[in-house]
Amino acid sequence: MRHKLLIILSFLTLTLHAQERNEYLPFGKMDSWTVRYIKESILLGGKTRALYVIAKTDTIRKNGAYPYGRNGSPWSTSNAYAKVCGVEKAAISVTPEQRGDGYCCRLETTLQTVTAVGIDLKALATGSIYTGRLLDPVTLEGIKQPMKAIDMGIPFTKRPIALILDYKALIYNDRAMVRATGSTKVTTVKGKDAGEIILFLQHRWEDEEGNIYAYRVGTASERITKSIPDWQNNHRLPVRYGDVSNLPDYKSWEKLYKNRFMARNSKGKMVPVKELGYKADVEPTHIILQISAGYHEPFTGCPGNVVWVDNIRLAY
Repeated sequence: MRHKLLIILSFLTLTLHAQERNEYLPFGKMDSWTVRYIKESILLGGKTRALYVIAKTDTIRKNGAYPYGRNGSPWSTSNAYAKVCGVEKAAISVTPEQRGDGYCCRLETTLQTVTAVGIDLKALATGSIYTGRLLDPVTLEGIKQPMKAIDMGIPFTKRPIALILDYKALIYNDRAMVRATGSTKVTTVKGKDAGEIILFLQHRWEDEEGNIYAYRVGTASERITKSIPDWQNNHRLPVRYGDVSNLPDYKSWEKLYKNRFMARNSKGKMVPVKELGYKADVEPTHIILQISAGYHEPFTGCPGNVVWVDNIRLAY
């Protein structure tokens, strides 16, 4: 009897796996990159920098070009082209890296130094990729408040059961976090940093005044708190529908991300996406997927932390 039961359970398991299908997000294999060359202002040294964009590889773009959201790519990155008072600067924290016959995506937290008129200005940049669009070029307002420069999320109406990806990580738990906002000052901050993966399915709508509201339909999240030197292939994060207040670490990451994101409304204005609660029984309208080498507020993190990611797909 026990032998028959094991056979039945094995059959059911095989049947369930056979019924599941995986769909890559566009460019989720991380093998397609566009190189965008930015010549920085003479005031900053006049060097030409390479900004990498997850998109088709058939175009090389220059200052002033707007590659994000083109060629069917849903991805933007923390790589940024800024233009403030005529001064042009590139910030680089995301790059492709060889993996086998293709590429993966390397996300690194870097403490970047800009020398202007003999003064060293330092800013911390956390390597991150996300579904959405970075406004281009980033203006002074976007530098002071980076979330205002990101139109976060893309239209999406499906209901996946899991996020699946390959990843590995280098996390320095013995290093202090710092905060550097682009001035000459670098401040040590208490606490530790970690890589993070989040997926939010939202049902959004806009009122007559242009305010954007949302219900959270589905959630997947994970913090990468230690170094993982070997590739974790087919790593799986289940998507939980409805209320997720009983999840581990709910208070810390929910407080960090609730109402943090912004989007462009129908009037062309960037406004906060105000989440009003959880609803599992409504259709998603947007997906936010973000993978980062750190999870703290902008300009705060641990320099040297790296997360590599590849083969991003959704299971149904």
